[in-house]
Amino acid sequence: MQFDYVIVGGGSAGCVLANRLSANPANQVCLLEAGPDDDSLLVRVPAGVIALMRSNKRNWRYYTVPQRHLDNRQLYIPRGKTLGGSSAVNAMIYTRGHPSDYDHWEALGNPGWGWKDVLPIFKRSENHERGADNFHGSGGPLNVSPLTYSHGVSDAWVRAAVEAGHPDNAEFNNDVQEGVGLYEVTQKAGERFGVARGYLHPIEHRENLTVITEARVTRLLMDGKRVYGVEYLHQGHLQTVEASEVLLSGGSINSPQVLKLSGIGPGEELREHGITVQHELPGVGENLQDHPDALVVHKALTNESMNLSPTWLPHAIKAIWNWLMRRAGPLTSNAAEAGGFIKSRPEESIPDLQLHLTAARLDNHGLNTLFSMGYGFSGHVCILRPKSRGRVTLQSADPYADALIDPNFLADPEDMENMVRGVKRMREIMAQPALDGQRGDELFPGAHVQTDDDIRDFIRRKCDNIYHPVGTCKMGTDDMAVVDPELRVHGIEGLRVVDASIMPTLIGGNTNAPTVMIAEKAADMMLEE
Repeated sequence: MQFDYVIVGGGSAGCVLANRLSANPANQVCLLEAGPDDDSLLVRVPAGVIALMRSNKRNWRYYTVPQRHLDNRQLYIPRGKTLGGSSAVNAMIYTRGHPSDYDHWEALGNPGWGWKDVLPIFKRSENHERGADNFHGSGGPLNVSPLTYSHGVSDAWVRAAVEAGHPDNAEFNNDVQEGVGLYEVTQKAGERFGVARGYLHPIEHRENLTVITEARVTRLLMDGKRVYGVEYLHQGHLQTVEASEVLLSGGSINSPQVLKLSGIGPGEELREHGITVQHELPGVGENLQDHPDALVVHKALTNESMNLSPTWLPHAIKAIWNWLMRRAGPLTSNAAEAGGFIKSRPEESIPDLQLHLTAARLDNHGLNTLFSMGYGFSGHVCILRPKSRGRVTLQSADPYADALIDPNFLADPEDMENMVRGVKRMREIMAQPALDGQRGDELFPGAHVQTDDDIRDFIRRKCDNIYHPVGTCKMGTDDMAVVDPELRVHGIEGLRVVDASIMPTLIGGNTNAPTVMIAEKAADMMLEE
């Protein structure tokens, strides 16, 4: 099969590319996705995110290597494995980061990626239910709405955060960002509205678009320094597809892995696994960044939260009926309903912490079911711009072996101190009068954890991640850059990387909306060419 474009990965970036590139009927476009279709009820029901965390079918269920600075624990990293990618399995929060994040990208040598350049793209991609304004668009493919439902404890937490001195803010996507409130989400009429639903499904029957699911790409096909296609496994058979240009959109874990398996990357690592070096590119897989996250968890004195124990069954039955009949009620919850962006100390120029409030007792991503049996609520705190850097490396030359993922969390001592301040800020919020009627005993860190050293020990035992890996194919012009500002792989013809892996630095917020923006901008550049 021969195409103008082959897109490797049907996640958030891949769905955007498939839509925009196939809009020109002269372009023949092929989209390859390793997972199945996104036609699951668990994907449509917003609260299905709880079950999708455990899914083997639509979740890669990765784990890190033991983390040296976190008591050698291996951390769970869920990633979407279905059309829509992580937008089909995430908490649907729509945030973009701070304007200065994009100006910083431009200052690093990436012209055209400043806030003034990317804001119009964010607006174009969006159908904001509250209407268009200076920061939002209407009529775009991705529906953004207020939450249909929030638990009582989430609303009380917002009031508590305001009592603690943080601004009340209903808008995190303007040029201010700072403050607390309920998040806006990618939903519509009580259902998840992931990127596949917004961008791919309305146009998937175009004659010039071929979508192949359950197609696991094993390597790129190369002729010298030119990529001319890909090899993939489908229904038990290895097949190939050729293209004028290959667009790698596998995400920050899979994109560098495919490059390395194809002989593009650090020569020493490739030779170690018996892979012929086609092109030496030392930055492939380096520069991994993610948001470390810690939880302050309380028992609840009321039933205004989620509960996985049998005692919640009557509420669950009512919630199911409410969703089936009205697309309303608790099953429209994204779980992480409230939160915001705050400063860990007054001297910070912009927010350096992001908070999420989950209306449930959580431990180990909710995988600890026994812990979640009982009413409670969990305050996430993550540092927005960690200084630690990790990497993604090969386990072997076997394309079906998971890559080795090492975020290297808290390797930089400043990251630990920022986390300590973050835990203190969350505890201050939890102690406010607005939560007096809700707040039971503190389960994590626990009443015995009081000094800074105690908090550091707690963080080493319990700190985790909040699912925002980026940077492993970073954009730039320095020696460790993998792609140029047009997202073309340095030194290779016919190949671009288009996904969150191209971010040179982690943005201060959730990463799905920025990934959509990256793909929109990439499509613009290719169509202009």
